[in-house]
Parts: sequence; C-alpha cells; structure tokens
Amino acid sequence: MMQFHKKILQNGLRVLTIPMPSFESVTVLVMVGAGSRYETKENNGISHFLEHMAFKGTKKRPSAMAISSLIDGIGGESNAFTGKETTGYYIKSSSSHIELSLDILSDMLRNSLFKPEEIDKERGVILEEINLYEDTPMRKIADEYERLLYGDTPLGWDIAGEKEIIKKITQDDFRNYMSRLYSPQNITVVVGGGIEPRPAEQLVAKYFGGMVPFGIGRFDPIVEVQENPKVSLKTKKTEQVHVAIGVRTVALDSPDRFALAVLAAILGGGMSSRLFHEVREKRGLAYYVRTISDHYQDCGSLVSMSGVDPKRVDEAITVILEQYDGISSSHLADQISNDELKKAKEYIKGHLVLELEDSRAVAVFYASQELSEKQIDNPDDSLRKVESVTKEDIERVSKKYLTRKNLNLAIIGNFEDGQRFEKLLQ
Repeated sequence: MMQFHKKILQNGLRVLTIPMPSFESVTVLVMVGAGSRYETKENNGISHFLEHMAFKGTKKRPSAMAISSLIDGIGGESNAFTGKETTGYYIKSSSSHIELSLDILSDMLRNSLFKPEEIDKERGVILEEINLYEDTPMRKIADEYERLLYGDTPLGWDIAGEKEIIKKITQDDFRNYMSRLYSPQNITVVVGGGIEPRPAEQLVAKYFGGMVPFGIGRFDPIVEVQENPKVSLKTKKTEQVHVAIGVRTVALDSPDRFALAVLAAILGGGMSSRLFHEVREKRGLAYYVRTISDHYQDCGSLVSMSGVDPKRVDEAITVILEQYDGISSSHLADQISNDELKKAKEYIKGHLVLELEDSRAVAVFYASQELSEKQIDNPDDSLRKVESVTKEDIERVSKKYLTRKNLNLAIIGNFEDGQRFEKLLQ
C-alpha cells in the first residue's frame, strides 16, 4: 500500500515524499499553483511560455545545453507541463541522483536568466506549437468546448495563449508573473520512488528552504448560469467533423465526483462502453469516441468527444444525445446491470493502477491533490471511493446533470451556420 509523508518548511513550501521500495528510479517534481487561469488579457499564455523558458539557462548554468547535458549525463528525463491551475517541472533519474535533480530544479525556479535572445527563439517554438494545435482538431476540440463553457475568462482561454500576445512577452513579464505566484507557500515539491523520506526531506530543505515567501495572487471564481443549451461552431475545412457534447457538473471537492467518473466510464470509457458500441461499432460513424469527467477547483464538466463523418454529423450527435437521455430518464436499476457497473469501476481502477506504476505519475497524483484539494487521498482511498459508487448514485447524478438545458456542443468543421445544430439540442 502506497503512503505519503508530508512536511511543511518554515517558508511554507510543502514537501511530499512517497517511498516506493521496489523502484530504482525517483521522480523529483516541483508543482506550482500557477496556470493559465491566473493570467490576464495582457499576458495570456505566459504560464506555458515560462515553463519553456525554465530550461533555457540560469546564473549557475547559463544555457539550455548546460542544463540538458547535466540531465543527460545521469541518464535522466526532464520535462514540464502547464495546466489551467498548475504548472509542473520534473526530473526522473536513478535514485542516486536526487540531490542533483533538486539542485537543477531549484536553480531553474530561483535563478532563471530569461535572456531576451532565448525568449525570441522560444517565442518561435511556441507560435509553431499553437499552429500545431490549430491543425489538430482532435486536440483543439477540448479547447473550443471549454471556451464555450467558460467564455472570455482565463479559464476559457487557451493555455498556449494568443499569438499576438506571445509576440509581445518580455523578460519583465516573466519576472512580474513569477513575483505574483512563485512563492514557496504556493509550491509543493514531491520526491517519489526508491527513497527514504527523511533524507529526501532534508535535501528539499537544503535547496528550497531559502526561498522567501510573499503574498500570492488568486483567480476569479467562475460564475455559472445556464438556462438553455448552447452551441459553438469553429468553421474550418477538415476531413472529419470534431464534436464535444457535454454538461456542467461540479468542482473537485464535490462528493458527486466519483459517481460522475463511473458515469463517464459507462458512457464512453473504453471499447465496450455504450457510446463506443453505438457510435462506432453499430453505426460506423466515428473512429474515436470517448467520455471524460473533468474538474477544477470551482467547477467541472462531463463531456463526450468524437471525430465523425461530415455527412453524418447530425446522426452522430443525435446518437450521443440518445445515450445521455436514456441513462438520465430511466430507472437505472432496470437498465444498468451489475456487470456493467462493475466493468466501469474496474476500468477506472485498472487505469489508475497501471498509471501509478510510474514514479512521475505518482508524483503528479499527490502534488495535484496537495495544491488543489482539501485533503490528499492515497491511491487505495481513491479506489475505495470508486468502488463505493452505487446504481442509485449514478441515477442521481445522471438526472441532476444530464439535462437538455445544461447541454453544450462545440464543433470544428466546414459549416457556416451553427443553427442547424441548435435544433438537435432542443
């Protein structure tokens, strides 16, 4: 059974250590409560841009090559990721190199140079990354769906940012952004893998204990009011039409979260799920169709996404809505078998167990909870909460959230008018 140890340094930084005795590797992850929803119109995209710049040189290691050579020299892996509420930086290596990983990561967070010439080079990389997303509607549809849900707010904006803003970001912008959010009490450092907790904690204190705390910025909470179904159409010439159909649900700390996860698995959580069977296997309408239940600190959504034949897009949307209606309007004890409920739970549990065989995924699992939730669950706690979901729970959340007035449909495809799709949601 996996267990974590927690220590808070005097400056407020939180240290989590997760011993995994069978592992020879260790992941050191620094996660910050800073993501794109903390941005403004003037700096949209800076969270993600900063994540790129962290590897471009510090006072101690003044170039990207100086950093990457050290990491390659221990056979390590390094990377970073930016979400809407958090940003993470990690190095995964053999357990004998924890100290070097902590040294490099603390140096990046505390002493990055942000050289103007490096900013200009990386600016080009990010502009091409934005182009990649624009040319990959299978990925872009999730952004379009969240823009429909959350509108012209930081939570509705793309994490990568707008091109015109990316072109203007300067050295001062990075420093100002960090001075608002990168305070130690807004950071958690996780060390997971083949470690002993006490020595690992001492090393974190050595490299991060000198950070000076300051007051941090907060995000504006989302105010959700929806009385009618909504449609958003992004007109683009594509071979496939990409659709995202979903409903508003609940925040991370809601007790409904685990029932919604099981509901999502029943609807579109694998090759034997209802939507996969109805949309792909039975009718051949799509190559991919999946449903996810997603949550932020103050809101959430359950959404099904699919890439479908443009000539049969109306049929595909109708079939997905029929599955939503069927599961929310019936008495579930009559139509969900014990086997289907068990299969959905095992799908979630199995994916979690497989994912947590990697120390990086373990570090992210714990760090995300530490920064975004009121308490930390060990994996066994999460598995128990999934297992405890009943048919009555599924029926309750289905009736509560899968309503027609709560529907949101985002589409990327070669259509001029979204009105035809609005009729399908009535």
